[in-house]
Amino acid sequence: MTTTRIASARRLVIKVGSALVTNNGEGLDLAAISEWARQIAELCQTGRQVILVSSGAIACGLQRLGWRKRPQAVHELQAAAAVGQMGLAQAYESGFARYGLHTAQVLLTHDDLADRKRYLNARSTLSTLLQFGVVPIINENDTVVTDEIKFGDNDTLGALVANLVEADCLIILTDQQGLFTADPRKDAAATLISEARAGIPSLEAMAGGSGTQFGKGGMITKVIAAKRAARSGAHTVIASGREEDVILRLARGESLGTLLISETQPLTARKQWLADHLQLNGKLILDGGAIHALREGKSLLPIGVVMVQGEFERGAAVACVSAEGREIARGLINYGSSDARRIARRASQDIEEILGYIDEPEIIHRDNLMLT
Repeated sequence: MTTTRIASARRLVIKVGSALVTNNGEGLDLAAISEWARQIAELCQTGRQVILVSSGAIACGLQRLGWRKRPQAVHELQAAAAVGQMGLAQAYESGFARYGLHTAQVLLTHDDLADRKRYLNARSTLSTLLQFGVVPIINENDTVVTDEIKFGDNDTLGALVANLVEADCLIILTDQQGLFTADPRKDAAATLISEARAGIPSLEAMAGGSGTQFGKGGMITKVIAAKRAARSGAHTVIASGREEDVILRLARGESLGTLLISETQPLTARKQWLADHLQLNGKLILDGGAIHALREGKSLLPIGVVMVQGEFERGAAVACVSAEGREIARGLINYGSSDARRIARRASQDIEEILGYIDEPEIIHRDNLMLT
């Protein structure tokens, strides 16, 4: 394992899952939280910066409310999250205080990272907290958001945070040893994958399966999170959170779990944001010539747009897709949906005549485009 990639990391995002935080739903595991705090405190003493992404609010709330099964009703999930988040924040604050560290609770939604202004605000806040030696504790804001409770997971959030703060690595602690060639609970011949390149298609096929009743993730979400983190140059380790001193051992370069390597150069902040934009406002269906131009690093011209789908304003984030629906790129569009429809399939020199004005000759400039 190329362990120096993790040992040399100066800024780390560590994600812990619900099964670990709540000891498989029995209630907050205060001993485990204290142990993570101790290990992170040791890392901070060496000058490293750590952000902790923690699941467990809903699971903690279920335990506090005496509910044995995760409810289906959104309002009940939100209530459980509200109750559980209080206990979660208190546990982390107490755990880290023993080692002289302050914590900060940061609740995020995908909307916070989809809006450019809020994205930059979150980025600035987290950077400032790290400069002050504070350990941010991040969770999804499940109390007010419905889509994230139904579809979201904190593996994805951990990757988005790694992109957001330009972390060197993402450590995903789970109740499994790492990624296996098959489900080891069902296949005795399954072997642990020690190292692989993040994003290769075969990994997702190996990672089928869901999480526990207390969490929404599974190995597949971790593999996809590693692929997303790799976009900004962050390497990902998937390892067992029940290994003794797992964080410190990884930080020293010990071979544990599965290392998924990023082979891409870090993206600029704007293109990171575009890559992380989970909720796009519309789609542009492109012809083959436009797709070829984008892959050569050129801007998108209106003549290459076959169809415009959705309603959006100028500056919105939209997907650029092929006729078959495969996403090619995403970007910030220079024209609102109604005007984009009017200039689609037309030459740039015709824009002013058609609309009565011209903002840009490109429908999306290459500086505002991100290939996917």
